[in-house]
Amino acid sequence: MELVTEDNITELAARRWGTAHDPRTKELMTALVRHLHDFAREVRLTEPEWMAAIQWLTKTGQISNEKREEFILASDVLGLSMLVVQMNHAFAKEATPATVLGPFHIDGSPELDFGGDMSDGVEGTPLYVSGTVRSLDGAPVAGALLDVWQADADGAYESQLPEVDEARLRAKYTTRADGTYCVRTIAPKGYAIPMDGPVGDLISRTDISHFRPAHVHFLVNAAGHQPLITHLFQEGAPYLDSDVVFGTKQELVVTFEPREPGPTPDGGESAVPWVEARYDFVLQPVG
Repeated sequence: MELVTEDNITELAARRWGTAHDPRTKELMTALVRHLHDFAREVRLTEPEWMAAIQWLTKTGQISNEKREEFILASDVLGLSMLVVQMNHAFAKEATPATVLGPFHIDGSPELDFGGDMSDGVEGTPLYVSGTVRSLDGAPVAGALLDVWQADADGAYESQLPEVDEARLRAKYTTRADGTYCVRTIAPKGYAIPMDGPVGDLISRTDISHFRPAHVHFLVNAAGHQPLITHLFQEGAPYLDSDVVFGTKQELVVTFEPREPGPTPDGGESAVPWVEARYDFVLQPVG
């Protein structure tokens, strides 16, 4: 019998997890054991600190549900989400870069036609986002599906509003034969991440800014191309250089041009002043 000591506990635990039937599970779990133990040794983790961490994880799970992914938020603010994105989406430099999904994406958004209004009565300055989806070779991509979502003018997502039980500021658009798309919504504003949970409590103990710059989320899927999860950020918006989830990239910062009442990119007209953003998404082919 090999008795457990501080010196051999790591090797014993790694050896046990090394019995995992799946090779990748074996690799992941033995590495996790070694890194966790190295962390505990490096900081000389105390029992009260260990218990505080357990309680924090418990609360993070308890506050999470189908509309709020507090663990994703934790991953985001620790920079882990963006690290995983960077490692798994090494697109060509000409392709639109990927960024974090965030904790507020919801499946099942309604499908709208070219220029359909996903704001549907939500107050705010009308925003039209239009452009073309292309492949790396410049060819337009017809039938690409753009899943779009954003926060309202107060910085709240649909899933954060208990009184809202229908689609709000989210929709799916399909590119036309020439690869063009047009999204009608409202101009987003920067907002704070949820500060009423375990992640917010931890952030509040630091000097870290808990704000995100104004942005609109896009998830783009097209046959023969790798999925693209990204944002478009408003040029000049506050917090571009201190995004709490590390999601800002220069290639994704676009100008929101103010427009007077009149013709709009969808072929209609606006009776009130509006803003326009143009962006061409470039997708990485599969293989």
